[in-house]
Amino acid sequence: MPKMMLLVIDSFGIGAMDDCKEYVPSDCCANTYKHIREIKQAELQIPTLYELGLGALVDGKGVPPFAYGYSRLAHDGADTYLGHQEIAGSCPKKSNKRLMKDIHTDMKQVLEEHAYDVTYPLKGSPVLLVNQAAVVADNLESALGNIINVTADFKKMSFSEVKKLGKVVRAHVDTTRVIAFGGPYTSIEHIVACVKEKHKGQWGVDTPKAKVYGKGYQVYHMGYGVEIDKQFPMIAAKHGLKVYRLGKTADVLHGKGPSDPIVNTTELLRKVTEAYKQEQGEAAFLINIQETDLAGHAEDVDWYCQLLNEIDLWLKNFIPDMEKEDILIIMADHGNDPTIGHSNHTREYVPIMVVGDKVKRVNIGQRNSMADVGATFCDFFGLPATAEGESFLSEIVDRE
Repeated sequence: MPKMMLLVIDSFGIGAMDDCKEYVPSDCCANTYKHIREIKQAELQIPTLYELGLGALVDGKGVPPFAYGYSRLAHDGADTYLGHQEIAGSCPKKSNKRLMKDIHTDMKQVLEEHAYDVTYPLKGSPVLLVNQAAVVADNLESALGNIINVTADFKKMSFSEVKKLGKVVRAHVDTTRVIAFGGPYTSIEHIVACVKEKHKGQWGVDTPKAKVYGKGYQVYHMGYGVEIDKQFPMIAAKHGLKVYRLGKTADVLHGKGPSDPIVNTTELLRKVTEAYKQEQGEAAFLINIQETDLAGHAEDVDWYCQLLNEIDLWLKNFIPDMEKEDILIIMADHGNDPTIGHSNHTREYVPIMVVGDKVKRVNIGQRNSMADVGATFCDFFGLPATAEGESFLSEIVDRE
């Protein structure tokens, strides 16, 4: 039974997009792959990825044995969550920057209209306390004004209720994302005690300090203008196709089926190999390697290099064991150049490398949206089309 797999090397961009001046002009020199290679010339050993398309895409060298190309980011900015919504087949709308200091009054009124008890737990702060169980505040980890967080004590409010609260917030704010999450091993008192003003006017919960992460942690991401039901994983779920979401895809893509938000790359790749070999039926695998993005955020070139070497070695061993009917797409979701002088994502083109015995040796060129990948998955399994994207399946395999 055929399988199709997506391996996203999170943040592995191959050069600044041509519209970079509209976003962060100083990032127009970004090139995550090339800059890592320049610094780690001796240590970086990724012959498999280079042969599959990096050499042709970045250096104009060689003809890859299978299909290859690259894609623009159709979403605004450079974001893992939004990037994956796009990859899945639904391009998010352009959002606006919002801080709680500007919206708290209206948000309080809206929540009260939905029968929530809403108070201000800290004098002089725009942070809202809902039902004495959850805090609505600015996200302190993302770019200023991009995300509103709903941080909850699961002993006071169940995860299903936190998601319901998050959906109300989502419906009344046009930020890039609303994230509803929490854990059972913290307390609302401690969460409130961890509220701080990071930048002038930016008030949020210091979530690591609040002990929200860890055992029992659950999270629900809500993008702006995202048509979740018209993305590949949800279309697949509706039609009974088994979809594995492994690594960060378990957190950032909605769907049904086996999921495991493994962060450690070694453990994740071991899990992928194990699940692939055990799966006897028709299935899709959506995998995100998160640690490369973490290395970018940490501006740690050594760590990033080590991870790429590990991924390449895994691919070298995994690809020969693929069944003849199967297809593997390797790509990224944005850039995160660890050499550029800051720890934020960079708006870069992303490589697309397609592997499989039936995949032709062809250059699929520049794709205008990463949604083409989600569309191709639907095409491969004979499912209804995604909201956006153009399948390239007919370009890479011969129709029978």
